[in-house]
Amino acid sequence: MAEKIGVYICHCGTNIGKTVDCKAVAEYACLLPNVVVARDYQYTCSDPGQEMIKNDIRELGLTRVVVASCSPLMHEPTFRRAVEGAGLNPFLFQMANIREQCSWITEDRELATARAKVIVSAAVMRVNFNEPLQVQKVPVNPNVLIVGGGITGIEAALQIADSGKKVYLVEKEATIGGFMARFDKTFPTLDCAACILTPKMVSVGQHPNIELLSYSDVTDFSGYVGNFTARIRRRPRYVDEDKCTGCGQCEQKCPLSVPSEFECGLGKRKAIYRPFPQAVPSTPVIDREHCLCFTKGVCKVCQKFCPRGAIDFEQEEKYVDVQVGSVILATGFDLFDASRIKEYGYGRLPNVITSLEFERLTHASGPTAGKILLRNGKPPESVAIVHCVGSRDLNYNEYCSRVCCMYSLKTAHLVHEKTEAKVYEFYIDMRAFGKGYEEFYKRLLHEDVTFIRGRVAEVTDVPQNLSEKGKLIVVAEDTLLGIVRRVPVDLVVLSVGLEPRRDVVQVAHTFRISRSKDGFFLEKHPKLAPVSTAGDGIFIAGSCQGPKDIPDSVAQGAAAAANVLSLVDRREVELEPTIALIHEESCSGCKICIGLCPYNAISFDEAGKRAVIATALCKGCGVCVAACPSGAIEQQNFTGRQLLAEVEAICAQ
Repeated sequence: MAEKIGVYICHCGTNIGKTVDCKAVAEYACLLPNVVVARDYQYTCSDPGQEMIKNDIRELGLTRVVVASCSPLMHEPTFRRAVEGAGLNPFLFQMANIREQCSWITEDRELATARAKVIVSAAVMRVNFNEPLQVQKVPVNPNVLIVGGGITGIEAALQIADSGKKVYLVEKEATIGGFMARFDKTFPTLDCAACILTPKMVSVGQHPNIELLSYSDVTDFSGYVGNFTARIRRRPRYVDEDKCTGCGQCEQKCPLSVPSEFECGLGKRKAIYRPFPQAVPSTPVIDREHCLCFTKGVCKVCQKFCPRGAIDFEQEEKYVDVQVGSVILATGFDLFDASRIKEYGYGRLPNVITSLEFERLTHASGPTAGKILLRNGKPPESVAIVHCVGSRDLNYNEYCSRVCCMYSLKTAHLVHEKTEAKVYEFYIDMRAFGKGYEEFYKRLLHEDVTFIRGRVAEVTDVPQNLSEKGKLIVVAEDTLLGIVRRVPVDLVVLSVGLEPRRDVVQVAHTFRISRSKDGFFLEKHPKLAPVSTAGDGIFIAGSCQGPKDIPDSVAQGAAAAANVLSLVDRREVELEPTIALIHEESCSGCKICIGLCPYNAISFDEAGKRAVIATALCKGCGVCVAACPSGAIEQQNFTGRQLLAEVEAICAQ
């Protein structure tokens, strides 16, 4: 019996209708085989548009439906629900993209209309071979894994844990808090960063629903949405967390001091240390690269003076396997390495520092107790702040790091607050985009800050006259005056931009998610799904997705938590049935597909000497289908008959 196909052409307002003659396409569709009705409608995804489709299915007895509109990513679920609501299997529906693949790629109305006809024809020919499929439902494990213990991960963890769900929070460093723990104040309100962050850190450490796995990382990850297994490597602290009370005796008695990473090398720490006093957990960690017990086999002073006997030099790394239903990646960012720009003299000129080093200088618990000092111990009389270091630069990173302008303004304010120095800001464009940011910028305009619009060419210590002797000279074009300026200063602060973390490639591979051209994790949709990824059940939040300030990072952490809770509260999730199937009688057991599957969904049945697909793990990527030399693998909803029908329709035009 011949199929009865209904075709619906969407104008999408002017997105399609401005370029494509939708009425002509609908008239053309009426002439295609098995098409019993074809209509064009302004907004097919609207409630009236969906009702029109449902009525036609009921009244005309349609057995197949084609909607030609936008990307399936946008509205395929919408139309599937509409078709199913009228009693038709949702996989007997086919969507044709005449927006992104047609109307948006040309302004030639005649050409666009002809192309739309071809696309609709291909969809109609294909839908004849669509088969009714059934979704697979699997239970959702309510436990949640969060990777990254910065402010984003902390916010997400607390939101989820407060709802009664179990959270595993994995942090690579010895303490949670991330970069925010190293800041002095936050813009634009100049709140104390520690005053905001510390209570949240303590809440994470004490929350009964949060298992904090610091000094740890995820080494292996497998499974599917609702049922993931993560293997977590816990590196040895050489201190028993259950016995340690955080009294600090071990740190006080340790005889060896080394440069502190937390203080950006400006201060010292002991070989057994906590990164900062408010660290969570409060258990110290032994740096085996410097500890005399590990390097020379002597000392063990910390073990002798520990009142609880918590020091354990025999600790080894261990692995923990956890089962979770969803994951949030909040792995954060790295700062641009300013030494890559040789012209700025970072690492060569002693009084050229980065913005993070300035944060530690101005912090009350920093290496100078909050005093802004030069290397010679004197306060600066003049300070230059250089914007966009490593950002908005074709040689390094083309994107804007978003936070640099505002934290540069904060830096200028803190310089004035703690010194009498003259401040110069070298900027390209001032981008004050957030709530209260423009007002903060205007405030700085009245704080005797000299703003110079222009990119800095170099920072040098070679004087051209007596007034420049003993100074750093910032050379920059002043684009407003149209001249090159040489500004002698005592201190240069480089406002470095944000970059993807060094391990971003490894993390992306572990969790099987994509990255954008800038290297950050790629979201499913920049507007409609900014914290989702192409991997179901895996979400991203904060600066691992792109540069963000603290308010946006917190908001995304909460958004990711909301997505997770929505998934968990469903208790079960539907898996897309467009997966690969193996025809047992055709499988030769060559195992080629097993090594190629990116989701580890294929195994080998030794008894039957054939490959077997775990349907819950399969994502329908089609790699195995294309690679199988005997043609034993077929993908549902993308069968050879369907694809050939589509190709033949296109070639026939």
